[in-house]
Amino acid sequence: MTRTIEYRDALREAMSEEMRRDQRVFLMGEEVAEYQGAYKVSRGMLDEFGPHRVIDTPISETGFAGLGIGAAMSGLRPIIEFMSWSFSLVAADQILNNAPKMLYMSGGQFPIPIVFRGNNGAGGQLGSTHSWCVESLYAGVPGLKMAIPFDAYDAKGLLKTAIRDDNPVFFLESERLLGIKGEVPEEEYLIPLGQATLRRRGDDCTIVGFGRPLYFCLEAAEALAREGIECDVVDGRTIRPLDIDSIAESVRRTNYCVVVDQSWPFASIGAEVAAQVHEHCFDDLDNHVIRVHSDDVPAPYAYNLEQEMLPNARKIVEAVRAVTYAG
Repeated sequence: MTRTIEYRDALREAMSEEMRRDQRVFLMGEEVAEYQGAYKVSRGMLDEFGPHRVIDTPISETGFAGLGIGAAMSGLRPIIEFMSWSFSLVAADQILNNAPKMLYMSGGQFPIPIVFRGNNGAGGQLGSTHSWCVESLYAGVPGLKMAIPFDAYDAKGLLKTAIRDDNPVFFLESERLLGIKGEVPEEEYLIPLGQATLRRRGDDCTIVGFGRPLYFCLEAAEALAREGIECDVVDGRTIRPLDIDSIAESVRRTNYCVVVDQSWPFASIGAEVAAQVHEHCFDDLDNHVIRVHSDDVPAPYAYNLEQEMLPNARKIVEAVRAVTYAG
């Protein structure tokens, strides 16, 4: 049985189900308890689980991120909510220098089963300092995993898997997706980390994306289909681990590839995916991989400028035309 629920409700179901299943799991962050979550993701959880397992914190990301890491070292399984991943920058020493490295530095004595989750990327006229896309900043660190769910179904399935993982998982959501509804099964299910999925089938070009930009990829694929260009749309789902095998399988069939990434272009996730596609599919490609990114500027506040700065369907359509026509 499936029902249609909002993305935010799928996240809450995932956390609540895992907290019922495992008493070691708890949620901690700014406004997660009394206020029911800054975006109402944790609505009702304080009433069910109480203040010892749904914990409001001061505005101190360094402090509660470090507390969560210590709790994980002591055998608990924390979920740490950053109201925005932009605010995680002040906790970089904890989440990048400690959490991913502790298992290695302790000779395997201290796994860190912790999930850091919250909103990533432009939320809608929040300005430059509140619109960070952190995947390209953080994904280069060994020892962590990173998931970017596209819809409500993936939000629940990936988050449940992340909570059960014995490694730090960076779970990158989007404020712009929280209210979008999707079909989610009533029965329990898990989605493995490192397993991409095909959102649309076509034989003329492969479009690869993650998270919110997948909506633009699918919109672009619809427009291109009206021109007679049918595209595979591959949702990578996770960046670490990256399912390059599924991406390469598609590219070997279509012979063309466009990578869509909401990060800035320099030293980006899109650049890494493009490099790996060239390595795995060099003899199969009929043209080089083209990337579509956010423009290489700080995120503007003005709505029209922000929309122009981000990846969008028009940019993706132009990239697919360029790569296939030139080929």
